Amino acid sequence: MLKRLPILCAALLALAACGHSGDNGTAAPAQPFVDDGKWVEGKDYFRIDPAQPKAIATDKIEVVEVFSYACPACNSFHGAMDQIEKSLPANAVVHYLPAAFRPDENWPVYQRAFYAAEALGVRAKTQDAIFDATWKTGETATYDLNTGRPKPKGAWPTIEDLAKFYAKHGVDPKEFIAVANSFSVNTKMKQADDLIKAYGVPGTPSIVVDGKYRFSPSDVGTVQRAIELTQWLVAKEAAGK
Repeated sequence: MLKRLPILCAALLALAACGHSGDNGTAAPAQPFVDDGKWVEGKDYFRIDPAQPKAIATDKIEVVEVFSYACPACNSFHGAMDQIEKSLPANAVVHYLPAAFRPDENWPVYQRAFYAAEALGVRAKTQDAIFDATWKTGETATYDLNTGRPKPKGAWPTIEDLAKFYAKHGVDPKEFIAVANSFSVNTKMKQADDLIKAYGVPGTPSIVVDGKYRFSPSDVGTVQRAIELTQWLVAKEAAGK
């Protein structure tokens, strides 16, 4: 089982609080690839060897966040992912890969909910809302928001509880539960587990570029540096193509 590295929640909270770049509704201009020694392989980012498939078939350069709705650092960072997405040129795209390697903190149920919501076409529009329900209101929380520790296992949210959340966003609860427990979702969960392992992801959140490079945002220090490193890796991959 993969282990999550110690997560610098305070640092990621600071990351998420950094200035928000403007959104003019268009892709950012592509950055030329310049290797001036600012980013060091093995320190700032790591090469995935051998390179792995993309999370979702695309002809664009793929930027993947490996995350969980149950991960406190991912909650702190998810606003920054919006900034990263807005910073990418037209030849790159953001995808999300939900992790389940902390069953001791109920991660598999959130992974299952992600794929059910995606299959039903509501994942993107509920991405922020489920983080809020998990970390602000506590509606879908495994953690006790007062103590900052996981609740007793018997109090963890189930897929039925998560279906009630998605019902507020127009999804029939029975349909959600049926899709969540379907062969298709079970297959996607297994594929996600295998791909995350193949990427060598040590913890969440992690960024993977085109199945070839990965880094942890907490290691680079600020949202701006995370954006710059992502842009640089996208430019590096584009130059390689």
